[in-house]
Amino acid sequence: MLKNKIIYEPFSDWRLTISKAQGSFLWDQVGNKFIDFTSGWNVTNLGWNHPELRKALIRQVKMNAYAPMWTSDPIQEQYANALVQSLPKGLCAIGRATSGTEANEEAIKVAKAYTGRRKMVGFARTYHGQSSFTLALGYLSEKDLRQDPMYQNFIQIEFPTITNEQQNEKELLKDFSEQLEGILCKSDVAAIITEAGIITGWGSARIAPKGFLQTIRKLTKKYGTILILDEVGTGFSRCGELYGMHLEGVIPDIVTFAKGSTNGAAVLGTMVTTKEIAEKSFEKATLISTFGWTPIACAVGLRTLQLHLELKLWERAAQEGSYLLKTLQATLNNDNRVTYIAGKGMIVGVHFTLSSGNPLVTKIVDQAQKIGLHLVCDQDATIQLMPPLTIPRSVLNKGIDIFTSVIKSTK
Repeated sequence: MLKNKIIYEPFSDWRLTISKAQGSFLWDQVGNKFIDFTSGWNVTNLGWNHPELRKALIRQVKMNAYAPMWTSDPIQEQYANALVQSLPKGLCAIGRATSGTEANEEAIKVAKAYTGRRKMVGFARTYHGQSSFTLALGYLSEKDLRQDPMYQNFIQIEFPTITNEQQNEKELLKDFSEQLEGILCKSDVAAIITEAGIITGWGSARIAPKGFLQTIRKLTKKYGTILILDEVGTGFSRCGELYGMHLEGVIPDIVTFAKGSTNGAAVLGTMVTTKEIAEKSFEKATLISTFGWTPIACAVGLRTLQLHLELKLWERAAQEGSYLLKTLQATLNNDNRVTYIAGKGMIVGVHFTLSSGNPLVTKIVDQAQKIGLHLVCDQDATIQLMPPLTIPRSVLNKGIDIFTSVIKSTK
């Protein structure tokens, strides 16, 4: 779709022009006000246009806006130190990037350079970026992967998904473990990339059984495979911990960040790995990014991280996310079109039965917008709820009321 001379894909079709955004609210070009249940897809975790971040940005602009890749600016070093200190011991070598796509591309290159292997494993119907290789990790169809020689080393497996309380999580995890070991045991896989037990990309909001990440970590260590943890959507308090890796106490070999890193105030992507991996791979990996880690982005990133730590925002995300999940489960319990509701922290997926023609989820999103609630869906069967982590309970309740009433009234 072409709108205002900009191409919008069906998944992210144009719906409104934002004239103002603050806290948990958006305003369109004609003054309509919306409660935001998207956070720009896990970007504005601190709420839209946080005043502290605006101050940090302006302060840095007055000093220096850019540093070429062969130089360093003091704020880059400050942010690097702060970020490393917030991570588990060992994750201490940073690759500069501008986005989640670029950070994940860096991670792929580093994993291949370090192991000398070519194969990559990802999960079907997941999203790790818009480059050809990151799409091949989870979004491209099996047909695309088979037909194009460029993708011959990419392997997709099914994500083990919990859809109801009656499922045997241990059996599901056991089957997944056996399948993954059957792939890794040949010792020819450079890396597996995954999120921390929840799929955030493309709106599917699927949840893995407990022990999912620990199982992957155990097998990757056994067969010398790199574990890349994509924290682009799960990082910065969204899932009830500062980082998703803390949910199961797993330390990856490589972790990537973007989205919530600057709360949307600047462009910033990051790849972090160990000293050993960095030293043995950086010459072959070629980690070059013209606009990666500009001083402006690092200044905003530093203040964003500080605010998460000062506020312990992950605790609020865990509390309010649990409230959101339980309220929706209780309210929509008798709606037979809702197949299941699941989430981690302040990211909750409401899954509906598939429908032909115009999906129910798109109807709900459109109708909710008409009465003041901003939502996103996967254009298929899931609506993913991601309110700002700072949203007041009263505003959260109002959004829940609009959402559930629209579901009940939409046919």
